[in-house]
Amino acid sequence: MLLKNARLASGQPVDLLLKDGLIAAMGLDLAADGEEVLDCAGRTVLPAFVDLHCHWRTPGFEYKEDIATGSAAAAAGGYTFVNLMPNTKPVCSSADIAHSVMAEAERIGLCAANQTVSITQNFDGHTLDHLKTLPEDLRFITEDGKGVQSGNVMAKAFAIAAQRGLTIMSHAEDMDISPWDYRLAENIETVRNLHLSEYYGTRLHMCHVSTKEAVEAIGAAKWKGVPVTCEVTPHHLWFADTDYRVNPPIRKAEDVDALIEAIRLGVVDAIATDHAPHTDEEKAAGAAGMVGLETAFGVCYTKLCKEKGLPLARLAELMSTAPAEILGLAGHGRVLPGYAADLALVELDTPYTVDKNALHSKSHNCPYDGAQLFGRVDLTIKGGKVTWKR
Repeated sequence: MLLKNARLASGQPVDLLLKDGLIAAMGLDLAADGEEVLDCAGRTVLPAFVDLHCHWRTPGFEYKEDIATGSAAAAAGGYTFVNLMPNTKPVCSSADIAHSVMAEAERIGLCAANQTVSITQNFDGHTLDHLKTLPEDLRFITEDGKGVQSGNVMAKAFAIAAQRGLTIMSHAEDMDISPWDYRLAENIETVRNLHLSEYYGTRLHMCHVSTKEAVEAIGAAKWKGVPVTCEVTPHHLWFADTDYRVNPPIRKAEDVDALIEAIRLGVVDAIATDHAPHTDEEKAAGAAGMVGLETAFGVCYTKLCKEKGLPLARLAELMSTAPAEILGLAGHGRVLPGYAADLALVELDTPYTVDKNALHSKSHNCPYDGAQLFGRVDLTIKGGKVTWKR
C-alpha cells in the first residue's frame, strides 16, 4: 500500500510505502509500482496509538464489553495495541487465562493485546506464589482497581518482580483512607511504592496519576534514578471539579494544571485511556469508569495541542512511542522506515461532535457525549492493513 499526500506530526509532507507489515520507504513523490494507493488528502499520519491501561472485561463481564467490541473500539480510536487489566471474573492470575485473551485478540485481528496478571492470586491480598512461575511473555503485574493494601505483601511482590524481571503497575489507593480522603490515599500509596521501587530496583509504572502531589513525588523519584514511569488519563486532563465517577476521582483545576506541566517537563511518560465500560444501570448505581478508546486522541489533541500549545509530536510520544517502549514493543510507535506499519490517519482541522450512541463499545458511559473536539481519527492501519475507516 502507498499512502500519498500525507503529513507528519511536524507538518512535513510525506508519502509512505507499506510492505510486508512494515514501513518500507518514506519520501516525496514515491512511485506506486502496482501498489494500492490511498490518497491521504493532506491529513496527518501518526504512529498508531498504544494503550497502557484498558479493560475489555473478558472473561466474566462480557455483557459490558468483549474482545470483539473492545477491538473495534480500539481500531476506531486509532489504537493497534492495548494492555489489559486483570480485574475480570475469574481474576486473571494465570498464564492460561492471559494467553486465551491474547489469542482471541490476535484471532480477531483488529488490535493486539497484552494481558496483565494480578499481583496477588485472585486479588486475595496475600498470595504471591503464581508470580514465581509466570512465563517469559507475561511481564506486567497489577492489582488494578484495588492496589495491594499490605506493605509487607507489596514489599515481597517488589522483591519477586525484581528477581524475575517483572514490571509492577500500581493502582495507588490506600483503601482504609480513600473513603474519607482519596487524595491522601493516592499520595500515600504513591510514595510507598516509589520507595519500594528504589529499594529493590524494581521497574514500576504508576497508573492514572491524578494529583499534583503524586506527580511531584514521581518527578522527584525520577530525578533520583528510581526506575519508574507513569501515565495520566485523558479524563484527568479534561475534567476538573466534577462529580462524574471514576477511580481515582476527577480532581481540582490545580491538579489538571500540574499534570499538564508534568507533561511539558517530561515527568509524565504516557497517556492511557483506562477504558472502563459499564452499563447504564451500573453507572446509575455508582460504578466508577468511562469508555475512552474512541475519544482519547480527540480529547488530548483538543486540550493539549489546540488549547495548551503542546506540539503534536509530543502527543504522539505520549500516546504511541513511550507506551510502546514501556511495553517492550520493539519496532513500534514511530513513523520511520523499518518500523511496523501501524498508523493512524487523523484530520486535525475539522471539529466533530462526540455521539456516545455511535461508539463501537458495548457500553456508552461516555461523559464527552455532545462535546466538540478536534483530532478525528479517519483511518487506522495495523500491519499494513486497514482496520478502521470512517
